[in-house]
Amino acid sequence: MPLSNSQYDAIMRIYSQKQLKSRRDLDRRKQEVYARIPRLPEIDAEVASVSVRKALYLLGDPKGCDIDTDRAISDLAEERRALLLSNGYPEDYLELQYDCPLCHDTGYVGDRKCSCFRQMEIDLLYSASNLQDVLRSDTFDNFSLKYYPKDSFSKVNQKSYYWEAENALAVSRNFVRNFQQNHRNGTPENLFFYGDVGVGKTHLSHAIAKGILDLGCSVLYLTAYDLFDLMSRYKFHSDESLKDTCDTVYACDLLIIDDLGAEMLNNFVTSELFLIVNERILQKKSTIISTNLSVMKVREAFSERTFSRIMGSYRLIHISGEDIRIRRKLSSSAGPDRRQKQYEE
Repeated sequence: MPLSNSQYDAIMRIYSQKQLKSRRDLDRRKQEVYARIPRLPEIDAEVASVSVRKALYLLGDPKGCDIDTDRAISDLAEERRALLLSNGYPEDYLELQYDCPLCHDTGYVGDRKCSCFRQMEIDLLYSASNLQDVLRSDTFDNFSLKYYPKDSFSKVNQKSYYWEAENALAVSRNFVRNFQQNHRNGTPENLFFYGDVGVGKTHLSHAIAKGILDLGCSVLYLTAYDLFDLMSRYKFHSDESLKDTCDTVYACDLLIIDDLGAEMLNNFVTSELFLIVNERILQKKSTIISTNLSVMKVREAFSERTFSRIMGSYRLIHISGEDIRIRRKLSSSAGPDRRQKQYEE
């Protein structure tokens, strides 16, 4: 679902506005040039007259063939070009000017979306994802492994912190790389990041979102608190302004639910999470969930059926470590000698 109908219509309205502006700009240029070069409107009238005669001839009227219409039109076009150039105008001054020369501001080249349409599509998807600001900073390239020591080991899987982070990064890159093929095959992947606070789960979710958006696919990112608050306001307070976003929760190509378990848990949250998880699995849509809870805490906090769906349909990825945000602050407040020593340790 790259675009909803309303998003597609919004882009096509932009193209309509571009075309209208191009025609208005051409009318303005014509008025300007016709006033300065009186011969130009005469040439345009003659071209129109010859074109009519050519059309009549093609329709079988012998009166239209008393002159070489193609030659006449070519001569008039050359005279027109020479007049424009001699008066300091470019030769295409009286032609429609387009923002995109490939599709002439229609959005399509033949029956395929033009590259300019694709770019607007991506820009619109970015703005709808709730991630415009953070995607510049949280990328795969700046996910640093230096914060994950090789000599500290996870109690969850006995792997080093470094191995876990390196594995999480590789899985995330592959998630993006294989995303479209997996969806075409009807085998979308779902990820479940869990681990301590501040160890990079959200960073990787953001990096994945950027990669998927750059493919021209739709992404919706919400914290668990915002997600359930949104669904609650829509269902219990009939807030119709939220309908499109609530529909997108189920229909977007990738839904990211961040910080699951930080919200107030109740029967509505539990049932709503199952509904979202289950429905997206049935629709073969990808979902990423991140949480600071352990797997057992998730099982205790949410229903057995939700836990079962996650365990059966999600790839679980554990990340261990100290809060990177705190380490960065401590590092930045230390002197250069101390920072260098920290990185060497």
